[in-house]
Amino acid sequence: MTYVTSLRGPERAVAISNPKNQKELLLDSTRPIGETLNTDLGRPKSTSAGVLWSWYALRATYSRELKVQAQLQEKRIRTFVPMMWKRCPVKPGMTTPSSFRHPRLDRGSTIPSSPTRSGIPQSSPARPGIQRKLVPAISSLVFVYWTREGLDSYIRSFGDARPVNYYWDRTTDAPLTIPDKEMENFITVASTLDEDLVFLTEVSDKLREGQTVKVKDGPFKGVEGKIVRIRKSRRVLVELPGMLAVASTYVAPEELEII
Repeated sequence: MTYVTSLRGPERAVAISNPKNQKELLLDSTRPIGETLNTDLGRPKSTSAGVLWSWYALRATYSRELKVQAQLQEKRIRTFVPMMWKRCPVKPGMTTPSSFRHPRLDRGSTIPSSPTRSGIPQSSPARPGIQRKLVPAISSLVFVYWTREGLDSYIRSFGDARPVNYYWDRTTDAPLTIPDKEMENFITVASTLDEDLVFLTEVSDKLREGQTVKVKDGPFKGVEGKIVRIRKSRRVLVELPGMLAVASTYVAPEELEII
């Protein structure tokens, strides 16, 4: 079993992962971190016969997942890149701003340096010489909600120098797609940015044996998954079969409903 974890302590906000990319990667303040939104909430109001919108998993080359996300954001296509907090050394001469300007605030308003539920978290030092910043939880992975035709056209537009390719389903020999419900569950958990979330690139059979539950209350309300115990804590596991999974933070028994 492989774990990809973030640091401890809860935080949730809409953010950018790198201040130098602020103009390109700022997200709608009403959306989960790492997600961009198309004009009709990711679900077309009307489509031609046979046109199917689905969640696709894409592999960006050379860890360019945020660049790919920014390109698709310009097209108003819904995307999601799982993010996590990481501690890293502060480079010599690097300074940390006390606040970020958010485009959805009135002119002159700023977000305080401490992360909040609705503000923009910054890479503030955890201790002298160390800073925290948001980075992709899984390198090179980006989820896109679009049609197969739209994605094919986007990928072909780069010719041989393609920055992104499909993940392929080995059983169907077709691009891997994720059911809407499973993807929404995954986004709900992963976008909380709680530093005690656990990302798993492999899920053991033992974890899959847990009871299937639905969360009735709290930040994970509406999420369906398996009850698991990781690091001595009861959690809800949401798995994207063939891809990865994310385990929530502690969930109290009274917040769960067996389904």
